[in-house]
Amino acid sequence: MDIGERPMRVLVVDDERNIRHTLRVCLEGFGCEVREAATPEAALAALAQGPADLAFVDLRLGTASGMELLPRLLAESPHLDVVLITAYATFDTAVEAMRRGARDYLPKPFTPAQIRHAVEKARRHQELASQLENLEGQLSQAVPEATLETASPAMHAAIGLLTRAAASDAAVLLRGESGTGKGVLARALHSMSARRRRPFVTVNCPTLSEQLLASELFGHVRGAFTGAVKDQPGRVEAAEGGTLFLDEIAEMSPGLQAQLLRFLQEKQFERLGEGRTRKADVRVVAATNRDLEKDVAEGRFREDLLYRLNVIEVKLPSLRERPEDLLSLARRFVSFFARAAQRPPPELSPATEKMLLAYGWPGNVRELRNAMERALIVWPAEVLEPQAFPDRIAAAGSPVMTLGGPHTLEDIEREHVLRVMASAPTLDEAARVLGIDASTLWRKRKKYESGEG
Repeated sequence: MDIGERPMRVLVVDDERNIRHTLRVCLEGFGCEVREAATPEAALAALAQGPADLAFVDLRLGTASGMELLPRLLAESPHLDVVLITAYATFDTAVEAMRRGARDYLPKPFTPAQIRHAVEKARRHQELASQLENLEGQLSQAVPEATLETASPAMHAAIGLLTRAAASDAAVLLRGESGTGKGVLARALHSMSARRRRPFVTVNCPTLSEQLLASELFGHVRGAFTGAVKDQPGRVEAAEGGTLFLDEIAEMSPGLQAQLLRFLQEKQFERLGEGRTRKADVRVVAATNRDLEKDVAEGRFREDLLYRLNVIEVKLPSLRERPEDLLSLARRFVSFFARAAQRPPPELSPATEKMLLAYGWPGNVRELRNAMERALIVWPAEVLEPQAFPDRIAAAGSPVMTLGGPHTLEDIEREHVLRVMASAPTLDEAARVLGIDASTLWRKRKKYESGEG
């Protein structure tokens, strides 16, 4: 449930029982969930048992200091908003509190209206931070394949199941070949869910060693390993309230699989090198291009983890299984990259359309995207021809033209001119290679684009 739809979780840290009681009554009257702590140790223990959105912390906690506790709280829970409260308010303490990370500063005695204002201010701040984080993630992923529009029955079925899964918090396993868009679908699932205003965090499992992946997921404490110079929260904590996407889950080591299984079962974990148990409210979405049942049979993947991840399974079809979408995707890529290059989007020639449909696309949507981007870069003409594509793709549309083959001189000239233009950086350079002037080459290009030859 996102921050706008669930109660604010508030931690009250004060050594005076009456103050804690007063704040609890006031906060619960505003619909907040409240936990109390009288000492710094109790406050840290309360955070370890479950996250909080907001903390009211007294400046003087008996012989301890709320100012010293502040950075420790933020180290435990980086997204926590802290309001320092004190009967000894001064300008210097206010400045020092803000410098150490406090969100606000409240002098005693305070009124219920001031507490309500602090709660609403924290709620607005966290909503904006979450929206900004999601927006930054969307911009970083701003690619034209991020669309759920499809004419493919197989893709329709996958998206329909994904939409129904979004209404729950169940773990989802996305299956499909590399390049089919599993990451795009994982983000779409998050955007459709009640967690959409909280973070969407991705961990690419094959890119890190077991130790570094464990640290990436669950965090570490100072000295846990060489190079661990400070305490560092992991991606699980960063995803609090949101979605954690584990890409290529089959590459995870057996030891780390056991830790992940425990987290899925109990929502509990420990940072690397630390014995303290922590909790996190995170939905897990995993993806794989492997046959996990085969990996289970061969001892490479835990069967119990597979069952935990595979509560809802969504199979993504390969691009060759959705030919209805191929040309529309190709045109979408062309328009996207043309806008980036500030040029009008070229058309696809009939020969190019035939070639695109004939090719097998082993790299799926990712390969199509890369092929269209390359074609737009190397082909300056207003119509994309097969010659704009790598030979492995161009060969799918028609027999390879060879000297001595059954081709007219005009066909051979056209093929040669187009290939030189595709490889040359400028029209003038292409004309130099061909041994003709640029104006003649320009007329030939216009002739070929018009389909006259």
